[in-house]
Amino acid sequence: MIFYVDQEVPLFEQGEPEFSVDEIVGQVMEAVLEAEDCPYEAQLNLLLTDDEGIRQYNRDFRNINKATDVLSFPGIPFRQEAGFEVAEEDPNNCFDPESGELLLGDIIISVEKARSQAKEYGHSLKREFAFLLAHSMYHLCGYDHMLPEEAQRMEGKQEDILRKLGITRV
Repeated sequence: MIFYVDQEVPLFEQGEPEFSVDEIVGQVMEAVLEAEDCPYEAQLNLLLTDDEGIRQYNRDFRNINKATDVLSFPGIPFRQEAGFEVAEEDPNNCFDPESGELLLGDIIISVEKARSQAKEYGHSLKREFAFLLAHSMYHLCGYDHMLPEEAQRMEGKQEDILRKLGITRV
C-alpha cells in the first residue's frame, strides 16, 4: 500500500490539535481495501488544497464552478462496486508498471471545507478528514450515492470503517 500526499495548503492552523495525516490515510485506505476484499496492493494520490483550488478542479473536470469538500477520480473503470477483477482487463492502465500496485486514483480534499464542516457538525478535524477519506475511498472502489439505496449503503460502509478505527464524532 502506497499513497502520495501533496499539501498545497497545510491541514492544521496554529494551535489546532494535530494528528498524523499519513497515519490516518494509511489506516483508512487499509481498512476500506480490506473491507472490500481488494486482492491487490494499491496506491493512491491525495491532494490537500483550499476552496479555490478544489473549485478549479471541480470546474475543469466536472463543469461545476463551485468549491466542494472532496473530489474523487477513480483510476479503475468499475462495472460493479468493488469489482476489482476489471483491472486485469487493462493491466497497462490499472497497475503501476514498476511496483505492480493497483492504481486506485486520486483524491482532492479542501482543507477549508474540512475545517468548517468539522465545526458545523461538532466533531474534530481528524474525524472529518477521516470521513472524507473513507467517502472518497469508496468512490475509488466503484461506489456511488446517486440513488437513495446507494447512498445508504455507502454511508453505512463509511461509518463502519470509522467505527472500526475508533474515529468517532465525539
